[in-house]
Amino acid sequence: MKRNIHEEIELQDCPYCGGAGLLEEENGWSWYVTCMDCGSRTAPSEYSGTKERADAARKAAALWNIGKVVRGNISE
Repeated sequence: MKRNIHEEIELQDCPYCGGAGLLEEENGWSWYVTCMDCGSRTAPSEYSGTKERADAARKAAALWNIGKVVRGNISE
């Protein structure tokens, strides 16, 4: 049985605004986390095969949880 990666990863609140983070996959080559409130996000965590996919998702979550995030729009 295949596990849902979203169920095993816990995300902290956004380091900028305190909003909820969302783990997203981009076209089958990378994962990133984005804030659903302010749009801040991590850099993409790339993978090249199914064996690396879950590790890339965990890496994106780890970057988010330690605050390695790029702010979406500083003027807001």
